[in-house]
Amino acid sequence: QVQLVESGGGVVQPGGSLRLSCAASGSIAGIYETNWYRQAPGGQRDWVASITNDDITNYASSVKGRFTISRDNAKAIVYLQMNNLDSEDTAVYRCHVSHRRSPTAIDNYWGQGTQVTVSS
Repeated sequence: QVQLVESGGGVVQPGGSLRLSCAASGSIAGIYETNWYRQAPGGQRDWVASITNDDITNYASSVKGRFTISRDNAKAIVYLQMNNLDSEDTAVYRCHVSHRRSPTAIDNYWGQGTQVTVSS
């Protein structure tokens, strides 16, 4: 099992920055990909960014160039640096990991989420 705890959310003005953290614990050796998702009030859950164990990163077009995903292996933390935020980035941000429990079994784990509000 893997436990995920997000932090770093808050209220920021348009144009501001925040850095979210996703701290993993438990059976972290099986994690091969970490994703950030977000869900705005009344909206669907959208994928934001991902990073693999090979440090391959991908971004949704809506955040490319403004958000950066990275990881600290020693601390088992994945970060999401968010710059030039605007009101459309307001959402609950959740961390997700794909975990390989065995050669044929993959589990998905989610954090509880952290609220990001962009408002003047």
